[in-house]
Order: sequence, then structure tokens, then C-alpha cells
Amino acid sequence: MKLPLECVKVLDLTHALAGPYCSTMLADFGASVIKLEAFGAGDIARTWGALQSGGETAYFAALHRNKKGIEINLKHARGKEIFFDLVERCDIVLENFRVGTLKKLGLDYDKARARNPGIIYASISGFGQTGPYSERAALDLILQAESGMISVTGEPGGRGVRCGVSIADLTAGLNCAFGVLAALRVKEKTGRGQQVDVSMLEGQMSLLNTMIGNYLADGKIPAPMGTAYNALLPYQTFRTQTQDFAIAVGSEKLWKTFCPTIGHPELADDPRFRTNRERMKNRDLLLPMLQEIFLTRSFAEWETLLLGAGIPFGAINNIAQLVEHPQVKARGALVDIDHPKIGKAKIVGPVAKLSETPASIRTPSPALGEHTEEVLRDFLGMKPEAITALREAGVITKK
Repeated sequence: MKLPLECVKVLDLTHALAGPYCSTMLADFGASVIKLEAFGAGDIARTWGALQSGGETAYFAALHRNKKGIEINLKHARGKEIFFDLVERCDIVLENFRVGTLKKLGLDYDKARARNPGIIYASISGFGQTGPYSERAALDLILQAESGMISVTGEPGGRGVRCGVSIADLTAGLNCAFGVLAALRVKEKTGRGQQVDVSMLEGQMSLLNTMIGNYLADGKIPAPMGTAYNALLPYQTFRTQTQDFAIAVGSEKLWKTFCPTIGHPELADDPRFRTNRERMKNRDLLLPMLQEIFLTRSFAEWETLLLGAGIPFGAINNIAQLVEHPQVKARGALVDIDHPKIGKAKIVGPVAKLSETPASIRTPSPALGEHTEEVLRDFLGMKPEAITALREAGVITKK
């Protein structure tokens, strides 16, 4: 076995970000992913992000490597039959349509399970497959708002802001990948499939877990804290004479090292600041003191002092600095691809690094419907004349 999921077959109906993020992770680790796109239109994300030469967006190219792209008219009776023929040969179906859409088309989990009892049918939606909000349309911003994520993000006293990345989408994709792998483990043992129901709302709740727990314990509603954290102090960014930095003093042992390192050993035993609990209680006293201290030196000086003492310390990089970061280069975190439309490009590679069966990026993102004939021929065993008939009937796109 060269790749962990090399025998797993996935029929991917997802679009935008949450579902494709999940299928990309599965594909990177060897799953055969067939990306079935909306007939005549394609994935809505084909128009998102910076446009590269050849008409492909950087967004789409990064998100859809290692997949075979097909275009089937699922509103056509023959297109539905092809869908179920694929279901019979696959282990996993992924979808993130608005709840009820595939049921109206007759392509829902119950129908798929009737054709293949072993199918794992994973559905990502804003609010889940059940409940009073289940049929609401939802994109990432909506779920960041509804979940409370926006209410705790931003500067103190502010109205809250969207997280800088589509965190509701990405969390849903991660949760879906975990869910289908857990279901796949059950299938290996029992032969039975099941439905995986992933709610973006609950994904955000999982990230807000400790804040929710604190609120349920003390009744205090969390609010934006900028770069600070409501459980540790000092744990935020500070200004220096030259540039800002981030620091994380995560234990009393570190605090006792930190104070003499910044030239103020007396703070370590000050009864107002001796423990994290006391520091949190006296936050408004301590933070201005620390900020005044950090303004006495440059970033480079503090970097040398604090890192030398073993204090967690970090530069506040922008994206341009990140892609040139020595650690990023040493780890091979950016991977070179050769794309037929955009040429040579770099994309973010797989995160989890397995020592024996590592993930890999083997093929670029597909053009719309690029592999339709190949999949029909090699996966379903169709003859050329049958494929031609499908094209003439409007089941697949004409060349």
C-alpha cells in the first residue's frame, strides 16, 4: 500500500468550499475522487479568487487537485441512472446541497442505500439535516454569525468581525473527513454503510467549546478580546520600537522565567500577578505595564531575549512573509504543481505527514467535465456509441 485510501472510491457532488475541502483531503491520501459538477455551469467556486492565465482561478486549482471531473445532467432520467450506477461502485458519496434538494431529485440517502447498502452518504449543511433551521440556505458568513463566532472575534469594545478565513466551511470539511473515515472503519468491519450528517453550526460550537462551558458556568457572555485570550495572561500581541510580536506565557513556570528575562523579576512574586488567576483578575493593571516595558526595545532584541529564555514568541507575519518562511520551506508545506491551464504554480500541500504512506499531489484540478468519457468508459464500462448517445440526449455535455 502506497497511499492509505488507495482503494476507496468517492463520488463527490460538493461545491464551494466545505465539501471540496473534505474530498481534497481524501484524494490527497489516495482516494479515487470523481467530482460530479452542475451540468452546464460547474462548481460555483470556479469563478472565485484570483484569475490565473488560461481562465482557471487559483482558488479552484488549489482546492481540486487529485480529482477526476465529470459533468452529468442529474435532472435527466438517464443522468439519475448513471448517478446510481456510480453509487453502486463507490464507497462514499459527498454532498453539500441545501437540505431537501437531492431528495426532490430522487437522489437522497434512502435511494442511494437501496442501491448500495454499503454506501457512506455524507451530507454537509449549514444547520444539519434536522431541526427548524435545517432547510435554510447558508454560507460560511451566515454560520459564523449564527454560531456566535463573530461575537467573540475582533477588538475589545467592537461589534465583532468575520474570522479572516472561512472557518465554518473549513471546520465542516474537517469534521466530514473524520466522520466518513469513522464510518469507513465500521463498513470494513460490518459491510454496512450509513449517513454522516455534518452541521456547520455544530462545527463552530465545537471550536467555541470552552467559551460555551465558561458561559454555562458563570453566566458571563464572552466578547471580542483582540489578540488576547480569556484563559491565560500574558497571551497576546504587544508593540515594540520596531514591530509587533505575539507571546504566550502558558504556565507559572514560564511566568517565573519571563519576569527576570524582561528585566522585572519583582513581577514574579507580586501578589497581584503571582498566579494566572491573579493576573487575569488584574489584567487592566498588568497589560499597560508590560506594554511600556516592551516599548523600550526593538523586535529583534526581544526576539533574542525571549526565545533564548524558552518563552513562546512569534512574529506577526503577513501572507507574503509566510510563503517565504524558512520553516514552511524546510517542511515542504508549499508544493509545486504543473497545471495545463495556469502552468507552474505553488499550492498548500497535505498537512498530516505519514512516515510510511504519505499523501501526495498527483494530478492538477480538472477542467469542467474533463474526465466524463473516461469515467463512463473505465468506471462503468460504457461503449463509445453509448457515450455518444448520452451526449446527443443532453445527459452529458457535447464536445
